[in-house]
Amino acid sequence: MNLNCFLLILFVCFIGQSSEEQRQAYEVKIGAIFSFGTTNGKVARIAMEAAVQDVNSDTTLLDGRKLALTLHDSNYSGFLGIIGALQFMETDTVAVIGPQSSVMAHVLSHLANELHVPLLSFTALDPTLSPLQYPYFIQTAPSDLFLMTAVADMISYFQYREVIAIFSDDDQGRNSIAALGDKLVERRCKISYKAILPPELMSSRDLIVAELLKVKSIESRVIVLHTLSITGLKVFEVAQELGMMTSEYVWIATSWLSGVLDSTSVSTKVASSIQGALTLRPHTPDSQKKRAFVSRWNKLSNSSVGLNAYGLYAYDTVWMIAYAVKEFLDQGGKISYSNDSNLDSFAGETMNLAALSIFDGGKKLLSNILKTNMTGVSGPIAFKPDRSMFRPSFDILNVVGKGWLRQIGYWCNYSGLSVVPPESLYAKPANRSSATQRLDQVIWPGKTKIRPRGWVFPDNGRPLRIGVPRRVGFRAFVSEKEGSGVVQGYCIDVFLAALKCLSYPVPHQFIIFGDGHKNPSYTQLVNMITAHEFDAAVGDITIVTNRTKILDFSQPYIESGLVVVVHVKKMRSIAWAFLRPFTPLAWGVIAAFCLVVGTVVWILEHKFNDEFRGPPKKQVVTILWFSFSTIFGAPRENTVSTLGRIVLLIWLFVILIITSSYTASLTSFLTVQQLASSIQGIESLVTSNDAIGYQVGSFAENYLFEEVNIAKSRLVPLGSPKEYADALEQGRVAAVVDERPYVDQFLSTYCGFQKVGPEFTKSGWGFAFPRDSPLAIDMSTAILQLSENGELEKIHKKWLNRKVCGGQNSEADSEQLQLKSFWGLFLICGVTCCFALIVYFCFMLRQFKRHFPELTQRSTSTRTRISHSIRLKKFLSFVDEKAEISANRLKRKRMEMENLSTS
Repeated sequence: MNLNCFLLILFVCFIGQSSEEQRQAYEVKIGAIFSFGTTNGKVARIAMEAAVQDVNSDTTLLDGRKLALTLHDSNYSGFLGIIGALQFMETDTVAVIGPQSSVMAHVLSHLANELHVPLLSFTALDPTLSPLQYPYFIQTAPSDLFLMTAVADMISYFQYREVIAIFSDDDQGRNSIAALGDKLVERRCKISYKAILPPELMSSRDLIVAELLKVKSIESRVIVLHTLSITGLKVFEVAQELGMMTSEYVWIATSWLSGVLDSTSVSTKVASSIQGALTLRPHTPDSQKKRAFVSRWNKLSNSSVGLNAYGLYAYDTVWMIAYAVKEFLDQGGKISYSNDSNLDSFAGETMNLAALSIFDGGKKLLSNILKTNMTGVSGPIAFKPDRSMFRPSFDILNVVGKGWLRQIGYWCNYSGLSVVPPESLYAKPANRSSATQRLDQVIWPGKTKIRPRGWVFPDNGRPLRIGVPRRVGFRAFVSEKEGSGVVQGYCIDVFLAALKCLSYPVPHQFIIFGDGHKNPSYTQLVNMITAHEFDAAVGDITIVTNRTKILDFSQPYIESGLVVVVHVKKMRSIAWAFLRPFTPLAWGVIAAFCLVVGTVVWILEHKFNDEFRGPPKKQVVTILWFSFSTIFGAPRENTVSTLGRIVLLIWLFVILIITSSYTASLTSFLTVQQLASSIQGIESLVTSNDAIGYQVGSFAENYLFEEVNIAKSRLVPLGSPKEYADALEQGRVAAVVDERPYVDQFLSTYCGFQKVGPEFTKSGWGFAFPRDSPLAIDMSTAILQLSENGELEKIHKKWLNRKVCGGQNSEADSEQLQLKSFWGLFLICGVTCCFALIVYFCFMLRQFKRHFPELTQRSTSTRTRISHSIRLKKFLSFVDEKAEISANRLKRKRMEMENLSTS
């Protein structure tokens, strides 16, 4: 059955026929549905009546017509609210203000949609009242979506991560808290518990006590209270009686509390119960209009109730309707009604359905309301396309004194949190960065200015049960003093130092885990946290993916990662050890270049230098001697040619680099240790079939098996550093895979072993806590503080710094020098030799032409072959000839030529 028809049947069944005579044609009828016994209802009634009087005092505003306001008291009843709405629809009402609650707004909006009568509310602010579903419903105050955004920003500003929500079990309560949960998630916070209270009139003291006792047993101490005023004040009274208004707690009440304190005076008991709470109030900027209305309020209300923000919105809502009706009339619209065809089937029945009619101009009036652009007593009023208010903002207030509200800041959707009014920020660019967020100091419950921690330890402060592994090896990290039950070590000292950095005490007791015969399983240790047998775990616990899925870890306090350790041995002294610095190819190239350089220098010096002349056997000896003597310094033979000196200079530079590298490499080969196996890193282990050792209890076993796909049959469990050394020396394992901190300690104690290859995982050690534990966050901050002030390094030096065995610092042995290490030098030397030879032979060819011009002239084709042979022999003879002989021959030839010319 259609919902509207159902509502009509209810109306007729309980009320019967109802009709009213038509009012005078000059009256524009509007209605208001409220529970006028509530604070907001009282304030709204006075404000709306004052607004109607002000509108009617201007006879030109509505073209001589008058606003006629009809009030209907729903008296906390949803049913009576439906009846009131139906009565308004019978009397040709153009708009209805209300209802007060979102529960009724969801119902009456269907009626408004059917009969095209705009429904305006400044208190039904459920964020799920969508304009798509309810086009004729308009919220004339900021939606609770913005209210909850402001609350979420406050929680994030004070660095809280978990909150408890206490709310009434109605549409506005549930949907607003759902919106708060969404906004908190955006800020990496969350609602850890929802305490649901019955709607206002059904919320008994016993139910509140029962729910608050549950809240008191939860770790979180940040409470958001979103109820109606009567229930909310009861919650505060009960909370004080239960000891929940102390300095441990943070209370954030939504805008209901500011509305109550602005409009009514509370008892001393109530005032004391709300001390230190934070609340919000819709922000209404100061203006002349607002000041004038505030000054009239005592007279309008006869001092019966104080003015709050919702009174300002009520006053402006009436004016919004008046301006929209004026625009409607100016556009030629007529206030007329027509029958609803959906109700024709009920004609002639006893129910007076004919009185219900559709407002013909409802759609146009709705459009005019949404186009509102005015400045009222609550400030500028305009709507966005989604019908939300432009730039919604809230005052953030702190309850101090006897219910007195102290302003500590503002929240605006445009700029976030600030200590200056939002309207002064609109001229500046929007800036919601964390650096610009600011609030004044808060006086918290318990009259303290120290920000509450926001959470407590579980089970009412019971000392934390902290699991500590009982290690067999590597006891410098964590160990038990023999038989004393006292734990000590690097990890323990870091944990205790971090606790000292916290601003609150952490009662705790260490519980040793393990049988003392072998290292315990760290996977089992962390699983005991999820099983609630331990509240935390402290020790050399590696942060790995599987563990982070079930636990929260602190910031790592030491870096870690898996590395490979192998056995090393001293190189045996052999007769040919001096040849090891260079590879055979490098030795061969060096020898070849010695001969090449010697030959090139001999060619360049042979014609001019007597030391490079003589019988052929002597010349060969000279070349060999000259070639290899350059290795040990400048040769005995002098060089006289420029080209020869250039080649020799370059070669001596090359020899200097080669001999220096040889000396360094030979020294390294004679002193460093050499690997006893071919393992060079994790890649070598994967491709081999050798046995691999790992530390019992660590995650290395699962990593090697699951991630690297090494068969379990190859994995050998080892417990202590001595077992590491024995297994490696005896060859039972080719290598040990363990975390770097352990390996560093092992190498500092046992010589003859070495890390090979890089770390193939990157991780760290941290303290383990249950999921969403706030202590994990605080401990992370404390560890960072220890790192910055140098305390972490001091603890490291105390427990872990030891003298490292010689040769352990190098990751891998020195290797033989390859030819590629010197190819640049050889290239330079080779190019120099080639260049010198080219220049030399060009010079020789030029000299040959001067000495034997007859051999360089063109010859006939028949004698070309003989001429070439003669030229080549003559050229080689000329090159081999001593320079002085060539010069004398040339001199004689010139003299003969001169004699012939004179004769």
